[in-house]
Amino acid sequence: MKKRAPVSNVRRGPDQVLLDIADYVLDYRIASDSTVATARLCLTDTLAGALDALDFPECTRLLGPLVPGTAVPHGSRVPGTRYELDPSTAAFSFGCMIRWLDFNDQFSGKQGSHPSDTLAGILMLADHLSRQRQASGRAPLLMREVLDDLIKAYEIQGGIALENDLEAGGVDHNLLTRVASTAVLARVLGGTRDQVINAVSNAWMDCSPVLYRHAPNTGWRKSWACADASSQAVRLAMMALKGEMGYPSVLTAQLFGLYDARFNGRPFEFQRPYGEYIIQHSTFKFVTAGAHGQSAVECAFRLHPLVKDRIDDIERVDIHTQAHLLNVMHKTGPLHNPADRDHSAQYCVAVGLLHGKLEPQDFEDPFAADPRIDRLRDKMVLTEDPRYSKDFSDPAVHSSANAIQVRFKDGSSTPKVEVEFPLGHQRRRAEAAPVLRRKFEASLKRRFPRQQQERILAVCDDPQVLDRMPVHEFVDLLVADMPR
Repeated sequence: MKKRAPVSNVRRGPDQVLLDIADYVLDYRIASDSTVATARLCLTDTLAGALDALDFPECTRLLGPLVPGTAVPHGSRVPGTRYELDPSTAAFSFGCMIRWLDFNDQFSGKQGSHPSDTLAGILMLADHLSRQRQASGRAPLLMREVLDDLIKAYEIQGGIALENDLEAGGVDHNLLTRVASTAVLARVLGGTRDQVINAVSNAWMDCSPVLYRHAPNTGWRKSWACADASSQAVRLAMMALKGEMGYPSVLTAQLFGLYDARFNGRPFEFQRPYGEYIIQHSTFKFVTAGAHGQSAVECAFRLHPLVKDRIDDIERVDIHTQAHLLNVMHKTGPLHNPADRDHSAQYCVAVGLLHGKLEPQDFEDPFAADPRIDRLRDKMVLTEDPRYSKDFSDPAVHSSANAIQVRFKDGSSTPKVEVEFPLGHQRRRAEAAPVLRRKFEASLKRRFPRQQQERILAVCDDPQVLDRMPVHEFVDLLVADMPR
């Protein structure tokens, strides 16, 4: 074994990244009414995707207590179910629901991620604490505090993702969910600055390899990895409040700190101080597909009327795209499961061209058995457009562009259809609002009786009522029988 020079055992102060996160969650006050309004929209949209996931047995079999029959005093109630669990287990269950269909909003910088994954830990811990306070005669937590914490969690998660490519170090982005969630949850629990720093330092420790998001190993774990991170965040925050130590140089320590161990000594970079940027620039989804492919699916929908009666005449489908899609969603060969298919640009575009729609059930095995889908996939040619890649990374543009043109065997072709900003992008927020409303209403309709639907909508439609509602009362509105 090669000898190495001794490393000093003198401990320095905490890494600056830890200090900045702690100062932000403890001291920053949300200033913009517009930001809070966006947070309300993120809340209802995330709930919609989570409730829809309850139709899928692969998701529901992961929900509930580890030991059946476990009773938890003042437990967290998992929306859409009758489970009442400890907050860490509840965060895992709710987190599985949020992410299962890949239908929650998304933010991409150099690293893509879903900041709304953090709602799992935030809402479930807040629900438990609110019930606990109510039972002891203290004032319960209010939903406005949940919204403020959600904004901060978005900001931390996206702020790190803006300039730092975790996948380049083989690290899965669930690390971001764990770090952001742990920070705000330690604050929710009443942590001091030192306790928040200790909790966050532990959150940086565990780095999952990213292979379960990529061929040839794509699988269900990509749908529960961030749920696991949310569950860990609850536990780490609670441990810090009990006095668990931290690791102040978790990032910068020689050899074994994260920078040296995974990123060849390269420190993280930051584009801007933490504020309210990320939640305002996240992208909502209108189909259950990878975020980089949302505009490609929109192109396919627009082309559907022009090609639906000429599918057998198609010779080639040209997809002009950006580098991020090519890195994440460019898949050839067999697709083994729905987790594989929703991150295949070719699959999503093929279904869009064939049917003019793309729904959660369209990724399941029976639907995917249609031989026309794979025949179309084989005819697709993906090409990077350098401008699309540049604009994707430019914070002044922040596009997610794709364009598609279909060529036929007789030499004719469709127009080249281009979508630079998908429907859920900030620049199209007004256009997206009624679509997101219909998404939420449809999710409620599938899960709850009419009177309960109407009560939930009435609360969510009135900002003053929602903000002032005790967290446990809001969660009680969302209790329902599990699907059979």
